[in-house]
Amino acid sequence: MTPLAHKIVRLIEQTGPLRISDYFALCLADPEYGYYQSREPFGRSGDFITAPEVSQLFGEMIGVSLVHAWQAQGAPSDVRIVEIGPGRGTLMSDALRVIARLAPDLYAGASIHMVETSERLRNVQRQTLVRAKERISWHKSFEEVPDGFTLMVANELFDAVPIRQFVKTREGFRERVVGLDSAGSLAFGLGPGDFDPSLLPVDEARVPEGEIFELSPARSAVMQTVAAKIVRDGGTALAIDYGHLITGFGDTLQAVYRHEYDPPLARPGEADITSHVDFQALAEAALAAGAHVHRPMTQGEFLVGLGIVERAGALGSGRDSLTQAAIRDAVNRLAGEGEGRMGALFKVLAVSGDPVRISPFEHVAA
Repeated sequence: MTPLAHKIVRLIEQTGPLRISDYFALCLADPEYGYYQSREPFGRSGDFITAPEVSQLFGEMIGVSLVHAWQAQGAPSDVRIVEIGPGRGTLMSDALRVIARLAPDLYAGASIHMVETSERLRNVQRQTLVRAKERISWHKSFEEVPDGFTLMVANELFDAVPIRQFVKTREGFRERVVGLDSAGSLAFGLGPGDFDPSLLPVDEARVPEGEIFELSPARSAVMQTVAAKIVRDGGTALAIDYGHLITGFGDTLQAVYRHEYDPPLARPGEADITSHVDFQALAEAALAAGAHVHRPMTQGEFLVGLGIVERAGALGSGRDSLTQAAIRDAVNRLAGEGEGRMGALFKVLAVSGDPVRISPFEHVAA
C-alpha cells in the first residue's frame, strides 16, 4: 500500500468508513501524502496532459474569449484577470500574449491574479510568467482576489473538487463509502441512506437498482462564490472541464496514473483522482447567485467558434511539413471528437454579471 493508503486504513479503523468526498479530498490534498503535495502531475513525465500543454492555441483562444467578454461589457479600464488552478502557468502566458496584441488597453490596465495553494506550483508559474511576474499576485483562495471587474478562467478545476456518490438499493438510495474488506484493504461499501430524492433528475421509482447518482455540493459552492463576485463586481468567468451538459446517472469516479486509468482505490496519493463535472449543476448554482449563464457548449464548438482553425493556419504558414502536421494534430486533439480527443468530452460554461452577448456562446455578427 502507498503511505497515504496506510494512513487512510488507520483512519477507517479508528472512525469508520469514509464518504467518497472525504476519500477524494485526502487523495488530492492530504498535507503529508496528497497527490498535489507530492507529485508533478503535468506533462509527459507526469500523469496527464492538460489542454494548455497540448498547444499554445488553447491559451490563445482563451485570450480571445476574454477580450470578447471585456469588449461586450464596455471595455472597462480597471480589470482583474484571474485564473484558478493555473497549473504551470502555460494557459495564462499564452492568453496574455494574445490579449496584449488584440487589446493593448486591457493588457495595460489589468492586474493578474493566480489562485494557487501549492508553493511548488507557484514557483513553476513564476518561471513560466517571468515577463509578467511583477504584475501578478498569488492567492490561496478566490475570496482573496480584490474587488473589481473580473475576467476569470478555470481549466480543469472542478473535476478536482470532491463528489459524493449514492447507490440505488431495494431500500432506496444509500451513500457509497470507502471501508475495509476482510483482508484489511480499501474497498467500496454502502453507508447510511440520508438522501433527498428530490435531487434526482427523474422519479426515484424509475431508477434501477445498482445505479449510481453523483452530487458535488462543494463544486456548486465554488461556482456560487465565483458567480456572486461576478454579479457584484461585473465581468465573466469561464469554466472548462470534462463532463456532461445534463444531469444524469453513472459512476464517473476515476484515477489516472502515468497517463493510464487506474482503479480509484489502488494508489491513493500517487494517482490523480477525479470525476466528470455536471455542468447543469454548475449552471444552476450560478443562476442561484444571480448570474447570467451563457449557452453551455462543447470545447470543440468553443474553440472553432473563436477561430482556432484560422489561427492554426496562420501559425503553420511558411513552416515545414512536420511542424504543420503537428499543429493540425494539436487542433484535432483539442477540438476533435473521438478517442483521445477533447472536443466533445470537454465542455465550456461561461457566466457573466449582466445578460450580455459574447461570442461564441451567443454568436455576435461582425
